[in-house]
Amino acid sequence: MMTSQQHSSQASPKAPPPCVEKQIDIGQREPLAARFYGRRQGAHGVPLVLHFHGGAFVGGSLEGGSCIAGLLAGSGAVVMSLDYPLAPAHPFPHAVEAGYDALVWAWKARQKLAGHDAPMFVAGEEAGGNIAAAVALLARDRHGPTLAGQILLSPMLDPCLGTASLRDVHAGPVGCTWADGWHNYLPRLEDASHPYAAPGSVYRLSGLPPTLLITAEDDPLRDETQAYAERLRAAGLFAHEAVLPGPTGWPCSYLEAGHEQATWPAVVQKQFVDFFASMAAAQNVQSSLLSGP
Repeated sequence: MMTSQQHSSQASPKAPPPCVEKQIDIGQREPLAARFYGRRQGAHGVPLVLHFHGGAFVGGSLEGGSCIAGLLAGSGAVVMSLDYPLAPAHPFPHAVEAGYDALVWAWKARQKLAGHDAPMFVAGEEAGGNIAAAVALLARDRHGPTLAGQILLSPMLDPCLGTASLRDVHAGPVGCTWADGWHNYLPRLEDASHPYAAPGSVYRLSGLPPTLLITAEDDPLRDETQAYAERLRAAGLFAHEAVLPGPTGWPCSYLEAGHEQATWPAVVQKQFVDFFASMAAAQNVQSSLLSGP
């Protein structure tokens, strides 16, 4: 866990590259908006990240997701941030299926977007972290596209809302942002146990990509983030967990303006940079072993 001194001593994050918004046809009834950050650098591939914004399943936007998407882009990635369908008009599994279709679209376009053999990642904060985790499960179960990793920040993984970190902020079964979000996202009770709706309760974790999980001491979603990290490690998978010292105001501050005054964005961006570097190093080692002497 990082100390408060480490937290405050970080330099400012790198400014994100310019972004452009486009409509993409992923086979849904209507095209979806996506915001693209960064560009390919020469022939060699850079990380290509499909990003999902927060908003408790019922809100959020490409603009609201620009902080985390921009930090990912500032870490050297090309980022495709998706304006996925929101509940209650589009309850589970609409967002997950749209996310998977967007992943397939990005995978097919990865050479143009990020370069030859660009490694593919999914990422998301809060409800977007849930969708990113669910899309990673779908990619495993549908045998592709192959993911190099998943990045989850304060992911909403457990609809039971029974963790100590949620109780500490007096979040209950009704009348709180996350309870109301879950209720609108999962109107059918039986969906609460579906692995793609509640990735935190998935029993079969084998085959998932390396995972970076980021939470904070004052994050109401801290306990479910840490529990997922523990379960991934218990399954023999790589899961790096970072707990930032407070105050961060997470996850609500993901969507707020004025991040320039906060200290946590630089720390988060450093986590992204290190994760991308470690995944690239691991891939280089694997390629060397496969090529032989």
